Parts: sequence; structure tokens; C-alpha cells
Amino acid sequence: MKLLIIRTIAVALFSLSFLSDFTRAQSGTFDISTFGGKPNGDITQAFLSAWKEACASTAAAKITIPSGRYSMNAVDVKGPCKAPIEIQVDGTIQAPANPDDMKGAEQWIKISYAESITLSGQGIFDGQGANAWKINDCDSNKNCKMLCMNFGLLFLNNSIVRDITSKDSKNFHVLVLGCNNLTFDGFKVDAPEESLNTDGIHIGRSTEIKILNTVIGTGDDCVSLGDGSKQITVQNVKCGPGHGISVGSLGRYPNEEPVEGFYVKNCTLTDTQNGVRIKTWPNSPSTSPISDMHFEDITMNNVSNPVIIDQEYCPWNQCSKQNPSKIQISKVSFKNIKGTSGTPDGVVLTCSSGVPCEGVELGNIDLTFNGAKATAKCSNVKPTLTGTAPACAAN
Repeated sequence: MKLLIIRTIAVALFSLSFLSDFTRAQSGTFDISTFGGKPNGDITQAFLSAWKEACASTAAAKITIPSGRYSMNAVDVKGPCKAPIEIQVDGTIQAPANPDDMKGAEQWIKISYAESITLSGQGIFDGQGANAWKINDCDSNKNCKMLCMNFGLLFLNNSIVRDITSKDSKNFHVLVLGCNNLTFDGFKVDAPEESLNTDGIHIGRSTEIKILNTVIGTGDDCVSLGDGSKQITVQNVKCGPGHGISVGSLGRYPNEEPVEGFYVKNCTLTDTQNGVRIKTWPNSPSTSPISDMHFEDITMNNVSNPVIIDQEYCPWNQCSKQNPSKIQISKVSFKNIKGTSGTPDGVVLTCSSGVPCEGVELGNIDLTFNGAKATAKCSNVKPTLTGTAPACAAN
């Protein structure tokens, strides 16, 4: 009798397990709780297990992390996967506050070599970066230790990041590298002005990247372009605090790839150190050009340097200015830019004496400083002026 009961229970448990697995596979939804992930607990292993099953699914899959507070150590998940995957996060996930607990990971959430990935939801990824900012010495030490970024999106194709928030990263919030057709829509970056080296979204060697309807407040560039960035669109973005929207810095390293096709439109920058900026290092080993840069319909609210090309970029005297930058900048337009400048010179174009800028246009620039029209200073460039724009004085 006991043996019969035991067999009956075993069969029932097997059936329940089978039905659970079958239902999960059929629905294509992998809730984190199914893998042992619970609010107020560590979901590292649960997330990795959910990814493994979702990646193996032949039908479109969704990993869900419901509302609640969770902790998670660094995770590194990879494709290729068999079908599209959506990761829907509606809870708050916290990284270890101690940088040493990241165990040398360059990115906290690393997703790579995959197609059709969606990261969505009302969730917050909290990097708990305050302790890291205190030990960051990159403002004085060019060989400083790199701290962990919140996200590394590497070699993804046809993917989207929608609505989620990246908060208080220890380093860059998002690194986009080697991606094609990746869109950020309704994304938010939230960090204080004193958070060092916390670029909102840094893009390198990627094509067709779109940053739309996004709000970025951080301690460094809101958006920055590294070498090899092509066909990048930034539209309807609010930036501040931060260092502005930047191309570069470029030219510091050999074998950099050209940057071309940057379209910044209908953006608002508030209380930032810079507005829209292109920056290259002098004495540079790289000669890769920068071309087709277009900044249009932009509002500046108390921005210290609203429009700037700086080909003598040399922070903290970490370089020599003995030789000019070898990077040619061409086909650049700044149009319909209005608002207030925090300095008298609303436009500063400092181009290279070795390869002067070509094809630069200033059109309808309406910036004021303390109620007076902001001025423009230029060197090694003769911009075309259209509409209302300040004439260049020698820089």
C-alpha cells in the first residue's frame, strides 16, 4: 500500500513538473520567480537560468522581473539565440555597492552577440555608484582603474531598449559597441552631477543607433560618440545635468575608425557644461575623419559652452599640444539653436591648424548671455553664415 501511495505521489509530482515546464515552454514567458527569484533576494542565478531557457526557445520568449526590489551581481549573457527575446523589468534591481564585489566585470548587465533583443518595462537598474565615485581618480590619473558600467550592449542587431531607467552607475551607464540598428526609446538615465565618468550612452563602432524621447541627467556626456560610429540619430532628448552631447573625444589612439552621419534634432540641454560639441586630441596618432555632423532645433538653458568644436582637447594636461590634431572635420551644420549661454562666447570653433575644418555652417543661432547677444570665436575655419548667426571673431 505504501509503495502504491509513493508511486502515485511520484507520478503526480512528475505530472505537475511536466505540465509546468510544458506550459512555460508553450507560453514563451519565463518569470523570474519560476527559477527561484524572489523580491528582496539575489536573482543572479535565476536570471541566468531564465536567459538560458529563453535563448533555447524556438518561439519568441519573454523574461519577466515583476515589481519589487532585487539584488543582482554581474551577469554576462550571450547569443546567438533561436528566437527574439524580451526582458521586461518592472522592479528595482540593485548592483553591489562595493566596486570590489563586481569581481572585475566591465559591465554589470552585459548582453552580447544576439538578434532582436528588447529590454523594456518600468524597472530601475540601480548601480549604487556613490562609493565608486569617491575612489574615482580618472580626473588626475590617466591610468586609472576602470569601474563597472551599468550596461554593456555588444554586437546586438535589430534590438530596442524601451522605458527602463539606469540609475547611479559606477561608470558609463550604457556602452554600445559593435551594434547595428539599436534603438533607445523613452529611456532614462538618472545620476547626480558629481558622478564622474558616467556618460549616459557611449557609442562606438556601431551603425544605425537611435536615441529617441529620452531623458539623461548625469555627471559626464549625456551622449558620446567613439570612433567608428555611423548614422547615429539623437532626437527629442533632454540632457542635464551633464557635459552635453559630444562627438569624441577622438584621436587619442591609433587605428581609430571614421565617424560619419550624426543627426541631433529637437533636443533641450539645461545647466550643462557644454551643449553640442566635437572634440579631438592634438598631437594625435589617428587621422580618421569626422564628417556629416548636423545639430538642429536645439534649446540651450544656461549652458556654459553651447556650440563648440575643440581640436585642442587635452583634459588635465594629459597630452602635448606641440602638434595639431590630424583629424579632418567636414560637413558640419549648427542650425536653429536658441537659448542662454553661461559664457559670453556662445559659439567657439577651434579647428586644427594642420587640417582646418571644412564645410561648417552656422544658421539661425540665437543665444544670449546676461541679456546680450552671445558672440562667436573661430580659428582655422571659415563658417558659412545663414539667417541670423554671430560673425566669427579670431579665437
